[in-house]
Amino acid sequence: MPVGIFRVCLVVITAIVNHPLLFPKENVSVPENTEEIIQKMKEREESLRLEQLRLEQEIADQEAIQKALEKAAEVVEESKEEKVRWDMWTALSMVIFLLIELWRQDFQEGNWQDTGGEEDDMAVLGKAFKGVAFPDKAVLASFYEKRILGTTGDMARMREMVEGFADDLLEALRSVCNRDADMEVEDCMGVGSMYENWRVRKPFVCDLIVPFAPPEPYCFRSQTWCSGDNFPPDEQGYGTIKVCRADEDVTGCICDKTKLGEDMLCLLHSQANNTKPSSQMEDLLCFKNTQYLDANQVMKWFQIAVTKAWNRISHKYEFDLSFSLLDSPGALKIKFRSGKSVAFNLTPVVQYENSDVYFISHFPWSSLAADLPSSTHWFLTFAVYERRFIQLVSKMLPANACHVSCLQILSFLHGKQCSLTGPSGLTNYHLKTVMLHLLQARPTQDWASEKLEARLQDMLKFLEKCLHEKKLYHFFIGNGKVPAELGFPVIFQRAEPLNLFRPFVLRRDVYRKTVDTFHEMLRNMSALINEYTVHIPLAHTNGIRKESL
Repeated sequence: MPVGIFRVCLVVITAIVNHPLLFPKENVSVPENTEEIIQKMKEREESLRLEQLRLEQEIADQEAIQKALEKAAEVVEESKEEKVRWDMWTALSMVIFLLIELWRQDFQEGNWQDTGGEEDDMAVLGKAFKGVAFPDKAVLASFYEKRILGTTGDMARMREMVEGFADDLLEALRSVCNRDADMEVEDCMGVGSMYENWRVRKPFVCDLIVPFAPPEPYCFRSQTWCSGDNFPPDEQGYGTIKVCRADEDVTGCICDKTKLGEDMLCLLHSQANNTKPSSQMEDLLCFKNTQYLDANQVMKWFQIAVTKAWNRISHKYEFDLSFSLLDSPGALKIKFRSGKSVAFNLTPVVQYENSDVYFISHFPWSSLAADLPSSTHWFLTFAVYERRFIQLVSKMLPANACHVSCLQILSFLHGKQCSLTGPSGLTNYHLKTVMLHLLQARPTQDWASEKLEARLQDMLKFLEKCLHEKKLYHFFIGNGKVPAELGFPVIFQRAEPLNLFRPFVLRRDVYRKTVDTFHEMLRNMSALINEYTVHIPLAHTNGIRKESL
């Protein structure tokens, strides 16, 4: 009991001693204004609540952005997978299409080659020939002898006169040109129908090409559509000619293809040797600010040079010389005092490497290069090789072969029809191309003189087939069967075939007019031939056949 009382007293005493009001501690004070403290605590609580709301909103925004990014990544991944699938299908479709196209072309070419051996194989064609009365051998022979054969002597005399005058004119041209600055002109060459002996329609026009080269130390470097670079379809058959210094290696050094630093020099070429586009290059007949030969500048230079040359030698001749056509800068006309005239074309060309293929600015005898992509694009002419091929094949054909006769008759009929109904898209060059293809396809014995009628029918049927398909391939380009004796450049044999009828695909109006003219020519063929044929004995006329081809 006493111990318990003692413990209670001890607790009471301890509580009294530690009471804060009786013994306050140091630096401790009792707040005087409790309401102010409570107000501050509420404000602090409110600010903490707002800060919490702001942080929660930021966290929500971040989560939304993260979800959007994840969704976008999923969409991109899906699109990639879909694109990969689409690209695979596109590539597969293109491969299938190319295989079908290659097979179709090979099949057509192989099928055409097969038709060369048998006449009956061409019977599937000739739908336009149904109901057409085709002249027989006697009528064709009489027509050819009286209307066409008599012009051969006139052509020979005209060729001799024009060539002699052209040589004299070019010699005078060389004398008036500056040998150190002007182009160097070479001897002219005769090409075309007058020199292949199949021209029939008057007026006779001789076509002469004149190769030229730049003065030293410059040279021409040419590039064709089949040299490896990508050319658009409308530029196939064309090329460009670059004027370079002879000591400039444009293919072996990269100094003209790579931009060197200011502190770097090419050890092969000094800065003085680099050919820069300048007024000097324009003096070399280049297009403005380029090194590429300009066809328009060349023709202007050539016209001026020919005019100066004629002024120098005009006193030697008793006729006048003038330019006959504004749209054909090389077209010249000799006018005699008697009123007669002789026309000829003198066209400057550039030789392709060491071959007899030439770059030509325009074709005076056809419409093959009517629309040049630009004045720096030059069309390639194979006229020299065409003349050589005809001469080579003629040596292997029977005596008095009918290949030239067929071409002459067809050219006459087409020209006569065009004079009645207006011009068409067909040219004499197209007709000659048909003959060249058939010369290569048919055996030599098929061109005997007594088979004139059959071969003329073949040419008409082949032409009809090409018009129907809108495809007539250039004879030399893409033809791997060109005789090796010609020395024809391999690069053109390996090129893709060039379709001379491509304009018909692009211009339906011209194609329709051409087909209508061809069909009209077939219907009028007998009348046109009989109009220029002398009377044939009745025994021969009874043999005229009216057959469906």
